[in-house]
Order: sequence, then C-alpha cells, then structure tokens
Amino acid sequence: MDNINPPDDHPATTQDPDTPYDHHPAGGWGSLQGIARIAADSHTSAVAAKILATLNKPGGVMCSSCAWAKPKDPGTFEFCENGAKATMWELDRNRAGAKFFADHSVTELQGWHDHDLEKSGRLSEPLRYDRDQDRYLPVSWDDAFAEIGKELAAMAPQKAVFYASGHAGLEASYLYALFARAMGHQNLPQSSNMCHETTSVNLQTFIGTPVGTCTLEDFEHCDTIFFFGQNTGSNSPRFLHILKAAVERGCRIVTFNPVRERGLIEFADPQSPGQMTITKPTQISEKYYQVRPGGDIAVMTGLMKCVLEAEDAAPGTVLDQTFIAQETTGFDETVALVRNASWTEIEAHSGLTEGMIREAAEIYLSADNAIGIYGMGLTQHVNGWLNLGMLCNLLLMRGNIGKLGAGISPVRGHSNVQGQRTVGVGEKSAQMPADKLKDLFGIDAPTQEGLNAVHACEGILDGRVEAMISLGGNLVRALPDSARMEAAWPRLRLTVHVATKLNRSHLAPGQVSYILPCLGRTDRDVQASGPQAVSMEDTFSHIYASLGGAEPPSPDVLSELAIVAGLAKATLPANPRLDWDGWVANYDQVRDLIAQTYPDDFADFNGRMMQPGGFYRGNPARERNWKTESGKAQFTPPTTLSALGEDPGGDPVLTLITLRSNDQFNTTIYGFSDRLRGLKGSREVVLINRAEMARLGLSEGQKVSLITAIEPDVVRRVMDFSVTPYDLPDGCVAGYYPELNPLVPLSYHEKNSQTPAYKGTPVRIVA
Repeated sequence: MDNINPPDDHPATTQDPDTPYDHHPAGGWGSLQGIARIAADSHTSAVAAKILATLNKPGGVMCSSCAWAKPKDPGTFEFCENGAKATMWELDRNRAGAKFFADHSVTELQGWHDHDLEKSGRLSEPLRYDRDQDRYLPVSWDDAFAEIGKELAAMAPQKAVFYASGHAGLEASYLYALFARAMGHQNLPQSSNMCHETTSVNLQTFIGTPVGTCTLEDFEHCDTIFFFGQNTGSNSPRFLHILKAAVERGCRIVTFNPVRERGLIEFADPQSPGQMTITKPTQISEKYYQVRPGGDIAVMTGLMKCVLEAEDAAPGTVLDQTFIAQETTGFDETVALVRNASWTEIEAHSGLTEGMIREAAEIYLSADNAIGIYGMGLTQHVNGWLNLGMLCNLLLMRGNIGKLGAGISPVRGHSNVQGQRTVGVGEKSAQMPADKLKDLFGIDAPTQEGLNAVHACEGILDGRVEAMISLGGNLVRALPDSARMEAAWPRLRLTVHVATKLNRSHLAPGQVSYILPCLGRTDRDVQASGPQAVSMEDTFSHIYASLGGAEPPSPDVLSELAIVAGLAKATLPANPRLDWDGWVANYDQVRDLIAQTYPDDFADFNGRMMQPGGFYRGNPARERNWKTESGKAQFTPPTTLSALGEDPGGDPVLTLITLRSNDQFNTTIYGFSDRLRGLKGSREVVLINRAEMARLGLSEGQKVSLITAIEPDVVRRVMDFSVTPYDLPDGCVAGYYPELNPLVPLSYHEKNSQTPAYKGTPVRIVA
C-alpha cells in the first residue's frame, strides 16, 4: 500500500511516486534479509543463534539496541532487525588488538569510514596513545589505571567531565555517578542530552515526571494513538507488533511526520507465516500527514481548536471538566490563545489544510482513551519545550493522562539511557541525593551543578575542561558542531574511552589518551563471586536483569563496572566505605546500594530483578500525583505556532532535518542500505522534493554544499553531497546523522534542556 489515504490526493497525505520509496511493508522478507547480511558481515559464531533465541527473555540478554519493553510472555523470537544487528555486531569474531594498531596509525584510521572502523572488530586489550609513533600501543591495566588516576587527581574536579552512553547497565552507571561526586564534581552529561533531554526537563515541569506515563498494558486499552516525529520502523521495530495488535482490535492511529516512514504505513509480521506469504500487510496509520518541520505546534493548536468547538456545540460532553478543574492549572490562559490562533496561520506553519486537521481531530474526539507518542522529531527543536507542552495540553483536555489506555509516551532510543538517569548519571544534585551520599559513604556531595553535553563542549572550546572520560559512546561524532569539536578534542589533557569497538572519537586523542576495552551486553561476566547479571530500564520504567552468554573477546577485557571501580580506586583517596573491590566481586552489593539510595524505586532490587516482564518502578503522574510546583498538571499557552528558531532571513533558507537510516543505530553504521526509504549507496545525500529542486535550479545527482544560515561569524559547511529527489514538504531538506552534524551550531538548541536542534536547523544550498 503506497498511498495511505487513497481518497485524498493532497501531497501531504499521499506518496510522491516519482521519488524513491520502499514499495514493501516494514518487517517482512526485507527484515530477514537485513539480519542475514549482518550475520555474514560480522563473522558471528554459533553462539549468536543461542543468544538471539533468549534475547529480551527472562534469564537472557537484554538487547543493547533500543529501550523498547520486554514482555512478560515473550514470543518465540523476541527481537527485531535492529536488535539482531546490534547483537551480531557485538559478537563479531574479528579482533582489533595490538597487531591491528601496529599496522594502522591514527592518522591513517582518520581516513576510514565509520562503518569500517567498527568493522575492524572487538577491542581486546587496553591501549595508550603514543604521539611519537602516532599509534595506540598495548598497556597493562595497572599502568593504565595508575596514570589516569594520577592525571585526574592532579586537576581540579570541575575540569573533568564523565560522559555516559546508554550502553552501561544500572550497576556500572551508579558507581560512575558515585565516582564523579566522590571526586567532587557533577559533570555527568549523558547521551540523552542529544535526544530526549527535552523530555526529562520539560515533562517534569508540565506533569511532574521526567519520563513518559504509559506502560505496555495501555496499548491493550487505547482507542487511538497519535504519533508525532517518531520512526518506529527503524528505531523501535518491536513496537510494530504492539501497533499491529492494536489496529486489529480497532485502535485508530494518526501520524504526523515530515517523512513518510514505512513502519507507520504498513507492516508484515516476520513471525507470521500467513502474512509473509498470503495475507496482506497490516495498515498501521489510518491517516498520515506530512507536517512541515517545526509545524507540530500549529497542528496541535488546530486540534485543540476543534476540541473546543466540539465542546461549545455540546457543553459538558467533550472536555473532561472535572479533571481540568481538580487536576490542572493554566487552562483559561491556554484556551484564550488557542481560540485566537487563525486557521490561516495554522495552515502556513503546519503545511496542512484545515480540513486535514479537522479530519484528525474527529478521530481524537471519537476516542475515550488516547495515547500521544513522540520521538526526536518533537524534542530536537529550539521550541521543543512547547512541542511537548502542546501535546500535554491536547491530552489533558480530555483527561488522557493518568488513566488506563491513555498517556504521553516518548520512545527512547538507547537501551538504558533512561535508567542511567534514574541511578544518578546527571549534572543535577537532585539526581543523586546528598543525604544518601553522606549516610552511605561519608561523602560531602558537591553543591555546584555540573555540565551537560553542550556546556561541557563549551568548556572544551574555551579551555575550562581538561579531561573527558567516556563510558561508551562516540561523543565526538554524535555532537552538534562536530567538525569544530573534533578539532578541539586533542587540546584536552586527558581522554579516556571505555568501549567495545573502535570509533571516530578514539581518533581525536588528547595529550594523554587511553582506550579501555569492556565487556559487551552479550559477554559472559564472571567475577570473584561467580557469574554476574547487570540490569537496565526500558522506556516504560520497567527494570530487567541481563545475563551474557558469549565468551569475552579476550582475557584482557574487563566489565564496565570493573573499569569504573579501577579508575575510582586509582583517583580517590582511601575511604573504607567505598568498597570498590567488594562491589566488583559481587554486583548484588551494588544493587543493594541502589535500593538504599532510591528506596521508592528499587526496594528489594535483587529479589525482583529476574521477574518476567521486569519490575515497574512507578510513575507519579500515572497515578495523577503531580510532582509539579503547583501540585497540578500544567497547561502551557502556545506563545508561538512554530518549533523553529527565529527566521535568519534571506533567501533561500531551508530547514534541515537529520535522519538515521535503516542500517544504523545512533552513530554505528551497519551498512549503506536505507531499505525502508528506498535509498542505498552513499550517505552523503541531500534529500529534497522536486518542486524545491526546480525553484532552486538544482538537478538530480548534482554535487552541492550545505552551509548553516545562522551565526555567520562561524562558517559551517559540508561539501560534495548529492542532490536526491525525495518526498518531503516544501521548505526543507533532509540528510543523515551524523554526517550533517557539523551544520548544527552548538548554541542552537532547545532553550530549557540544551538538546541540539537536529530537526530544525536553517541551512542554504550552494551549488
């Protein structure tokens, strides 16, 4: 099914057949072929099949890809294409050890593609950069810990930054946060700074929780789901099974997204022999609207106008008046601005017609229980806070937060990105209570708030930051302004990377630089007390245990927890209450500490961690317990109809949206096929619709540069990108993350959380 709304031939609702797109459903044979290709490329052993058979099941490995839930009663195959790729990528039998680094200088490796760097294999021994030889050389763990500890101990604590990706489990993350605060700082940026920090900061203000309110159970009872800026097919494919079941019982799904993503159009279940061979794919979205980038505020303003009109026509039957009066604040001010917004303005900002928005509103009004789903298409904007505020408004109007089958639900990307925040990885004092640090460890917690990712980068540029410790991730590549940041990174005194595979960040070594190889999620972790489990939190606030089953890549690879403990021991003065050796020997002890630090969330942590379906740590907003300043849920007045920043002026200015391909997870590039968008080959492409190509005098395949249209004092440019016609709204271009990250200024971000505006940066095309 290529046209999701056959009766309506408006370009915002129908596929442009003259541009690339995938003619097949998400899932299906394409998914199986994608898995088979990565299996061949990664040279995985027979153990991969064994681990995939237990992936996301009790007693098995919890997927290191997305943060989607692991059901209590899992299916035969409880993994998706992305999860299989991530698992097999980690189980690669190739090794990047001493011989590899002896054969390749850092300067040579800088010329390699990101895909080829990771494809070199698993890191197998600790490495220290030798500047004279321009190579990473083997080093003993004792020497590595000793020198890193000496460097950190010699500098003022505030000059060090401890970054964490979403890979590390709760145990290592807790000790990492403890290490930083024991050292005397809270510079704990994390990968959510680049994606969902807009959620963490602003949902807390609106409804008193930093995370979404839904659980898997809600999808069994919702009547409608409204999607905004989320690409389920590529970013969380297991969600498609939930959506398929919801549609088949009568749930109506409406999607707003500038890009027509196949996963939200139709899906063929790879585990259904009938749907793979005979029956039709499942249509997921009943309506699919290609909203302009930044136009979601206007869309939701229009939807709210329709709800108010319905209430005016039948007073007391549409709005949840009791809920609004008892549970919320700010309704009257918000409603006044919504009523004053004109349909002309709404259409101009959204790129949709009044009729389309009214059509979507009818579906919302027909539902007793509605869920709002969103992704980074909403969070990565200058006015991302208002995007979320308006989605909360729409749901609050009809009491759709805090009841079964309803709620607001961001879909997290990385597997434990949410959990790391829960156990203290964050720059705010509230994220690890000072009284607990004092009682448990005798530590006087630092009072100065720490640096998030943007502030840490500003510190690198101006020299305030001297050390960057990275617990996983590929930060240099993931950051905005990445060309400037990569050039600044070598000025750091110390860079330390805890990693499973080689990546771009390792090739910008500081004056003293180490790569410390760690166990992956799939690896067996055996310590003094025996085999160890780690744990993580999903997007629905459920906690799961994970047990690796593969032989580690080498005896010289340590667990993330052991590496954190080794660094801490070498850096900090002796403190008998910081039992690093005991915690490494038995991870149960760390979980006991987590339970003591966060008793409301983690009571009886060790007793519940193997529970099928995980254990729920709760959410106050789900119980209509609003942990806000007013004690109520907050309506947010729409002070603008656009999520974009100020128009830089001049012509022509286009809005850049960055995308991840079907063959990619964050900065990891598995290959060069973007199957679900009908694209393959080079990632250096500029996607643009044919009307805009004609307006700008561009031709298909033409090589162009993109330049940033703001902050003219700094030239930000990418070159030799191929013009590729694609079905997009007017006024925008799209391309791949992280290749286009150099165009996004470090200062161009969501105003409250500093989340980079990857989905709304103004650019110009230069032939």
